[in-house]
Amino acid sequence: MATLLIIDDEKSIRKTLTEILSFEGYKIEEAADGEEGLKKFREKTFDVVLCDIKMPKIDGMEFLQKATEAAPDVPVIMISGHGTIETAVEAVKKGAYDFISKPPDLNRLLITIRNAMERNKLVSETKTLKRRVSKVQEMIGESAPIKQIKDTIEKVAPTEARVLITGENGVGKELVARWLHQKSSRAENPLVEVNCAAIPSELIESELFGHEKGSFTSAIKQRIGKFEQANGGTLFLDEIGDMSLSAQAKVLRALQEGKITRVGADKDINVDVRVVAATNKDLMKEVEEKNFRLDLYHRLSVILIHVPSLNERRDDVPLLVNNFLKEICEDYGMPPKSIDDDAMKALQEYNWTGNIRELRNVVERLVILSGKTITENDIKSYVLPK
Repeated sequence: MATLLIIDDEKSIRKTLTEILSFEGYKIEEAADGEEGLKKFREKTFDVVLCDIKMPKIDGMEFLQKATEAAPDVPVIMISGHGTIETAVEAVKKGAYDFISKPPDLNRLLITIRNAMERNKLVSETKTLKRRVSKVQEMIGESAPIKQIKDTIEKVAPTEARVLITGENGVGKELVARWLHQKSSRAENPLVEVNCAAIPSELIESELFGHEKGSFTSAIKQRIGKFEQANGGTLFLDEIGDMSLSAQAKVLRALQEGKITRVGADKDINVDVRVVAATNKDLMKEVEEKNFRLDLYHRLSVILIHVPSLNERRDDVPLLVNNFLKEICEDYGMPPKSIDDDAMKALQEYNWTGNIRELRNVVERLVILSGKTITENDIKSYVLPK
């Protein structure tokens, strides 16, 4: 059931509108002036607001401005007996969905409310779809390390330099790789991703370079490898520290000569690929332990970008939390939720062993289990270990 907020200092108007709209199946809340209306608007979630213009304490225009700042997607319909064309134009410019003169034509009012709700639903769905199909998520953060990473990406992306991204699991290494590709001259061509840790060592060469039909028992048809798929674009080798030594040797050759050979073939294939690699391991330590080739390390690390852990950039936690709150509520089709200062402080002080990935999971849990405003008690109940 949709919930409407009626703000009007005339009790008879509120009563009439409440009776009519309740009969139409809406849940109604009333406010006798703009101040009371703004308090209710900030405390609860409404699908549509009907607001008078001339009221004591806070008038309709001031309410409209503050309401659109707090929740810009909630449609506000202005209703006034002192309406002029200039007033209507000013209201719409300030963000009102529509302007209706008193006494309102009830049929027009009902249609306007229905259209406002439909538009709001479409806006929410469009935002969700745009985010889901967008190539790259926004890189959230204003801390010094994140600003430095953004600056490095701006300088490095337009070049052909290979980049090695380091950092703990869940810090956002893949996001850095996507931004490097998006801001490069190869952005219109494929970004092909390979998780080297997720592919068995005996299959990694086939995955990267492809194979010919019959080259091994299960090779029932020819396969095009990731290097060929990324031709003209970018190949992102995630968790490259887990790649087998034999595959490392072939990757080194591909980087040196710009050529690959499919498994079971004797013909070289030219490839034009920019390689971006990432790892959560200390590759120099892996080199010392004979698990990683030093020459490949030097080929990959023309540019080094280290992504800090979330514990090293706690000032970014509020920005990330608010961004995740908005995203998750939109994905679930839920009303927007907020978080109070004590709860935010608790999240900033938490030990984020899983970094950004863990933080997003925690925010999703809080969105599902908490009320309209996430409190410190919610953090204690749903986040902190028992």
